[in-house]
Amino acid sequence: MTDKILYNFLIALDAIQHNRLRALLTSLGIIFGVASVIAMLAIGKGAQEEILNQIKLLGANNVIITSVIEQEEGAVGEEEGEESGGEAGAQKKPFSPGLTRADAQSIAAHVPGVAAVSPEVIVETVALRAGLRRSTKVIGVDQAYFQSGDFALAEGSYFTQRHLDEAMPVAVIGFDVKAKFFPKSEAIGGRIKVGKMWVTVVGVLRPRDISSDNIERLGIRNFDLDVYTPISTMLLRFENRAQLTQQDLQESQRNRRRGIADDPNYHQIDRLVVRVERSDLVSPVAEVISRMLERRHHGVVDYEVVVPEVLLAQERRTQRIFNIVLAAIASISLIVGGIGIMNIMLASVMERIREIGLRRSLGATRHDVTLQFLIEALTISFTGGLLGVLLGVGFSISIEYATGIVTIVSWWSVVLAFLVAAGVGLVFGLVPARRAAEHDPVVALRYE
Repeated sequence: MTDKILYNFLIALDAIQHNRLRALLTSLGIIFGVASVIAMLAIGKGAQEEILNQIKLLGANNVIITSVIEQEEGAVGEEEGEESGGEAGAQKKPFSPGLTRADAQSIAAHVPGVAAVSPEVIVETVALRAGLRRSTKVIGVDQAYFQSGDFALAEGSYFTQRHLDEAMPVAVIGFDVKAKFFPKSEAIGGRIKVGKMWVTVVGVLRPRDISSDNIERLGIRNFDLDVYTPISTMLLRFENRAQLTQQDLQESQRNRRRGIADDPNYHQIDRLVVRVERSDLVSPVAEVISRMLERRHHGVVDYEVVVPEVLLAQERRTQRIFNIVLAAIASISLIVGGIGIMNIMLASVMERIREIGLRRSLGATRHDVTLQFLIEALTISFTGGLLGVLLGVGFSISIEYATGIVTIVSWWSVVLAFLVAAGVGLVFGLVPARRAAEHDPVVALRYE
């Protein structure tokens, strides 16, 4: 049996050798079909990897609460800015203290399933050292922040409980800040002036490769450019919007006289990251937190509760549908290629009727003739599949290089595309092979 297959394979190769151009044109549909399938699956795999990276950035089990300024609306009186109906028609606006550390403590104490709550205070300022200057963000956080965000240290350590209790002027800096201010010197123990205060560096974070697309899409910062300080230090030494000083009141009065609007951000905390114990509890915990904050803020919607897992699940669903559509479109090329193989093989059968009659008269069976033309179709498909794999890998690399879209060629996508190409050759080559075997040898010998 092996000898018979090898013999028919050599006959098929000889036939292809005599019609190389036609064989190449026949296999074009298979080549581009396989290449398209591999490229589309590579794009889909890259998108899936991107989504997983986004989940790591935001935290798979996190609920993020951000402070917002409530949108005001109402009727305008006869003069712009005058409330409709005067004082009698004015409605008293409910008071909300905004997001505070008390909210964080209440969530940690009363919401079941919460592993940790990390408050953040964000202040934009300027960092200085040794004649170098750059704009940066000072982030007031506690110890739980680095766990919820999947941060890793390059050197040094995180904040200790003593740093938090005593509001010490210490900082953990991003990798780019270290590269800027400590290019050739030891960062740990060094000092940086942030705003009006000097802080001592106790830790340096490892670089986090975040694309600009992710920064815009997910609303996150470039963590490598941040300076992190204990939240107690931030509220005591930098800014605590929950406390108004005499200087703040005087500045507000001067701004009103100048016609300058005050800073509307009255929130003590800019963001809360709630880490949930289990992923299946994320949505219920988010619902409980929303109701708790609604009561604590007296119905004023000056916060936003975001569940990254839900957002990323929706994005994953959309990406999956997109991948299915792309794979379906790419598969059409394989079907077209199969139809091309059938068409050319049928034409080849008509051209080689005398050859078929001669083989049958010399003792070849119908099974032998079927095997000959089937192997010829499979050879064309296999060759087209191999060329398609090479072209598909090339397409994937070119797409990533030209557009910046991450593409990942996996071994199973190559095997799948190759097997589909072989299946197409088998299915669409079977009809011409049977047609060839059905010819009567006497009639075939007399065919002109």
